[in-house]
This record gives sequence, structure tokens and C-alpha cells, in this order.
Amino acid sequence: MRAKLTVVVRALVGLAIGAVTAVVAACCLAVAGLVLAPTLAFPSRRATAQRLLATGIRRLTRLEQRRLARYLGDPQAGGYQDFGLDRALAYLGVRWPVGLLGGAVLVLFVLGAGTIAEFGWEWTHGRTPDGIEPRPLILAYFLIVALILAFLGVQGLIGVVGLERRIARRFLGPSPEDALRRRIDELSASRAEIVQAVDAERRRIERDLHDGVQQRLVALGMLLGRARRSSAAGDPVKADDLLTQAHEESRLILDDLREVAWRVYPTALDNLGLPDALARVAERSAVPVTVHYGFDARPPATVEAAAYFVVSEAVANTLKHARATAISIDIRRTGGRTGAVMTIQIRDDGVGGADPQGSGLTGLARRVAALDGQFQVHSQPGGPTVVTAELPCE
Repeated sequence: MRAKLTVVVRALVGLAIGAVTAVVAACCLAVAGLVLAPTLAFPSRRATAQRLLATGIRRLTRLEQRRLARYLGDPQAGGYQDFGLDRALAYLGVRWPVGLLGGAVLVLFVLGAGTIAEFGWEWTHGRTPDGIEPRPLILAYFLIVALILAFLGVQGLIGVVGLERRIARRFLGPSPEDALRRRIDELSASRAEIVQAVDAERRRIERDLHDGVQQRLVALGMLLGRARRSSAAGDPVKADDLLTQAHEESRLILDDLREVAWRVYPTALDNLGLPDALARVAERSAVPVTVHYGFDARPPATVEAAAYFVVSEAVANTLKHARATAISIDIRRTGGRTGAVMTIQIRDDGVGGADPQGSGLTGLARRVAALDGQFQVHSQPGGPTVVTAELPCE
């Protein structure tokens, strides 16, 4: 509730500031018109005039960007960078009437609320403002009108906020060609990262097999050879003891093979789904792990696999480096009209200071980026560390 109230207050402040900047923008455009108009007759002076105007126009446009990002909750506003003077002028020219409209709606909303509050105050203190007595029909009339005006005012404010965002994206955002070019660059980088991630995963599997399974197989072969020689030498007791050791070594080899196979791809994902696979991760952890799974439907197999590896690798990194005493895993469904998104958050109470550019976290970021997802790490020195991944499911 407090967070929603903060968003509403920020939006109201943003609209109030926008009304002021709209007046400033209108004045700037008028001055720009007076400066640029003579250049129609003297084109050689146009570049000088534009140079004089560019600094002020761009600064005002940057101010509008910061207002949209901070107060109106537009996450893309801060990324609008590649626009020239012409686009900035066009944006301000279209935006200033909208800013004045937002200010007018805000003023009417405040006046209406103030009028209702004034009448309520007067009536509760036994007075009759403007000679109007608080009769039942009068009260019902005021209540109905107040609700209607409040609804219209709120809808008007929401509409102005949405219109502000759309205008900024239309005039300051990247063009379709720029957006396509940026998308191609992102896909090229993601493809390169996927190749690196696959190569790193292959090297890790080879290392696990070489350092674990292969060494145990060598030890098993040596035990069996010694047991055979002891049996041939007529020492059945020693041979039996060596065979017992060999049997135990074979069991450890099977455990190592299962561990490697599980890290490659856990069969529980296919058989039981992600919740059971994560429960297995929690059971194998040396630190208490709590898992809250709030995703209401089974996601695609690729998303399940990515989510599992993000959680398992994040937990492994925590156990190795964080010196944590508790780990919490929260998986929930977010997103709306843009499609379902699986949001994964892994939090620990360790020492913090995790490096997002480290090999482990970089590998997780690549795995998430391969599915067009988002990956963030917040880890201040002293903790806590919070790893967040967002995986689109549609």
C-alpha cells in the first residue's frame, strides 16, 4: 500500500513539474521561432542560430527525460540519447500542450477535492456554506458528483501520464531502423555469449570427469589388481579386504557419475518438474535453503532448465564464497499484457561483495540472456547478496 501511494504521489509531483516545464518549453519555442525566423531569408546564418539554441533545447529535453524516469515511472526515458536538435524541438512542440493539460487536470482535481473538504468541514461544524444545508438529498447529490469527478480526474491524470510516455518514445526513442539495428547487435552478442557458455560448460564437465570419475576409476583398477595378486599369493583375507574397498570405490564412482549427470541436466525436470528439482538442490545444500515457488503453471522446458541452473549455480557460489547461514529462493510469476515472466530471486545473508563480472555470475548472465531475459546482482560489502533473473515464458 505504501509503495502504491508513493507511486501516486510521484506521478502528481511529476505532472506538477511538467506543467511548469511546459510553460518554459512554450517560451523557449517562441524564442527559438524568433531566432530561426530571420534565417529563412539568410540560410547562411541558420547553422549559427541552431548552435545557439541547441544547448538550451537539449538541456530542457534532458530535464524532461529525468522527470519522466523519476516521477512518471518510465524506465526507458533515461536511455533516449541519440536525438538531434530537430527531434528535440519536435518533442517540446508536441509536449508542452500535454504538460499544460496535465496541469489543468491536476488543478481541477485539487480544486474539486478542496471544495468537497471545505463543504464537509463547514457542515460538520454546524455551518451552511453558501446557504446550502446538509439535507439527505443534498448529501447524496454531493457524494455522487464527488465520485464522478474523482473518477474523471483520476482517469484524466492516468491518461496524461500515458500520453507523456508515448510522446517521449515517439520523438526521443530510437527509430524502427535503430531499434532493429540494436536488436541485431544484442542477438549477435547473445549468440557469442552462448557459444562461450557452452564451451565453458563442456570444459567444466571434462574437468569433473577427469578430476573425479577418472581418478576413482584408476583407484578402482589398482584395488582390483592388488586383490587379484593377493588371491594368487594365497592371502584370501587381504584379497577380501581389497575387494571390499573396491566395492566402496565403485559406489563412489556411481555417485560421482550421478552428480555429473545431474549437473548436465537433472532428470527430475522431465519427470517431476522444477519444484522437485529445486527441492533436491535445497536438500543437497550445506546451508538451510527455503524455497517459495509461486509460478502457477509449468513453464516451457527451456525456461525450466535455465531457472534450475540459475538457482543451482547461485546456491553453489553462495556456499563457496559467501559464508552465509541462510539462503532463500523466491520464484513467482510477473508480467501482464507483455506476457508471463518467471522472476527468480536468490537471497543470502553472507558477507556480500560478489563480483557480477566473475566467471560464475557471468555464466549465469549469459544463460539468462540466451532466453532474452534480464539478470541483476546486488551485493554490497557486508551483504546481503540478491541475485535476480527474469525469464520470459511466452
